[in-house]
Amino acid sequence: MNPSKMTSNSSNSRPESEPSLLSGLNGPEDVRGLDNDLLIPLAEEIRETLIRTLSRTGGHLGPNLGVVELTIALHRVFNTPTDKFVMDVSHQGYVHKMLTGRGDRIESIRQYEGLNGFLLRTESEHDCYGAGHAGTALSAALGMAAARDLKGGAEHVVAIAGDAAFTCGPTLEALNNIAATTKRFIVVLNDNEWSIDKNVGAIAKYFNALQTNKAYSDVRQKAADFVERIGGQGVRRLAHKIERGAKNLLFPNVLFEKFGGRYFGPLDGHNLPLLIRTFDYLKDQDEPVILHIITEKGRGYQPALEKPGKFHGLGPYNVEDGSTSGGGNPTYSEVFGRTVTNLAKKDEKIVAVTAAMPGGTKLEIFKEAIPERYFDVGIAEEHAALFACGLASQGLKPFLAIYSTFMQRAYDMIIHDMALQELPVRLCMDRGGLSGDDGPTHHGLFDIGYLRHIPNIVHMQPIDEDEFADMLWTMAHYEDGPIAVRYPRGAGIGARPKEQPRLLEIGKGELVHDGCDVALIGLGFVHNLAVEARENLEAQGHSVALVNPRFIKPLDKELILDVAKRCKVICTFEDHVLKNGFGASIIELLHDAGIDTPVERVGWPDEFVEHGKVDILRKKHGISSEAAVEKITPHLVQRAATA
Repeated sequence: MNPSKMTSNSSNSRPESEPSLLSGLNGPEDVRGLDNDLLIPLAEEIRETLIRTLSRTGGHLGPNLGVVELTIALHRVFNTPTDKFVMDVSHQGYVHKMLTGRGDRIESIRQYEGLNGFLLRTESEHDCYGAGHAGTALSAALGMAAARDLKGGAEHVVAIAGDAAFTCGPTLEALNNIAATTKRFIVVLNDNEWSIDKNVGAIAKYFNALQTNKAYSDVRQKAADFVERIGGQGVRRLAHKIERGAKNLLFPNVLFEKFGGRYFGPLDGHNLPLLIRTFDYLKDQDEPVILHIITEKGRGYQPALEKPGKFHGLGPYNVEDGSTSGGGNPTYSEVFGRTVTNLAKKDEKIVAVTAAMPGGTKLEIFKEAIPERYFDVGIAEEHAALFACGLASQGLKPFLAIYSTFMQRAYDMIIHDMALQELPVRLCMDRGGLSGDDGPTHHGLFDIGYLRHIPNIVHMQPIDEDEFADMLWTMAHYEDGPIAVRYPRGAGIGARPKEQPRLLEIGKGELVHDGCDVALIGLGFVHNLAVEARENLEAQGHSVALVNPRFIKPLDKELILDVAKRCKVICTFEDHVLKNGFGASIIELLHDAGIDTPVERVGWPDEFVEHGKVDILRKKHGISSEAAVEKITPHLVQRAATA
């Protein structure tokens, strides 16, 4: 490690000759058994290990560097798996994994058949709750506390949530129920002013005021001094009233105390002895408590401190300076950000909305160019969807950019508010398809299923970047109700969008090649698999039709029924689960039309797909042109035999 790249608090790195503390930790009992003077060296070794290891594997570096002392303190005071730690999102759980017997496998984090990048109940008994979406920790932990109380247990339940989670609806709903549910409950508010990107909104500003405003503590101390000097019950009441007023005006702990929880903090989240003493005290309290700690995302690694958004989660990087390899084709997200920004420059009605993901969705491009028409609502997908509905109801053209896996949270709003009222909200569903290393919490494999049965909605998927730009142009001109587009993570094939996009006819696909033996229908990003299968089948002497459907809903019935009547077998390709997916809609279409042409489907199985490189997972689950040909061939042989 180059000391010049480390922050001052980590410049005294552990000499290579010193024995590894991590290698001697087989579980949290070993953490509790360490001498006090070894805890800070342990923290330094953990940081060095994370920086070095994730430079090779990629992962959530910044969040984990920020919770090293917090995680050590938790395991020093509490006793998992008896006591329960529920981490919001849980991408900051790498340190927890290292302290619970998985330190020797940290090199496998987010790799196929390795450690998951989030907490996972099936991975360890110390992972009591797994989650990859924000806002879940308080509700789940409160349920555990209620179950403990009903069973007469004595274990502790600790919810650890970042400040961004407190902009999330479920978190506030849980806060509203804590006092009425249990008397023994600990919430740790880990405040670093960041989720993935900089936090936004009133609550974020509230927490920032708490970090910087010393007025309340001064008033409180003066009130106490006044009581000591003057005495008397009336004066005490007056002083308490002054203190309450000061809290309401100056200090946000009133927010939590109004919910019935006793507030402590803010404390330095990197002061390990202080955290240990505080947790020792809090675990004996017979009332719900909220501990507010201030931490530094990316602590100990200068590149992560300088670019916390980038180092929230990233691929491999140069450990010396934090640089990552660039070049190659632009990602679909970049094409989206640039295209929508260019459209908005020509159309003043276009506005952009995201839920705490300006970097991931690349709406940061829009924000920089047209800030007055850019809205980041924080981790609040339901609000984002309703907010977009309000914009659309007033004649604006909202492009709502949310990952497919997070759009699930706005399902009710899509039905009840968008589709029912035919409001033209443009749903831009990033990460539609497999999300690789992030695993099942982030795979966008369900959006076709949860959208295609909703009336009044249009759903599309492009085969390349050029067609993607055409779809965004089409969305900008569509006014008859909600319209959605799904697009994958990462780069495409390099099809550069045209200077002037074309307007697509709603519900019309493209017959790329005609044929009479086999019809291959390749949806979106996996259309290339259909192309490969066609080449293979034609090399065997078969006549193969190739269809780019473009539209998931409405289907191009005329085109699909035409090839179905002429061909012996149909095969569909989709980056989505097969249950209630695109292929299922083709089967329904043929059934309703009384056509018995068999349909084979290539797509993901009815299970939560594990994490790993996309190529590895596709091979394992049969998402390939070879698998398609294998499914198709028996139908051709059978038809030939009966002809």
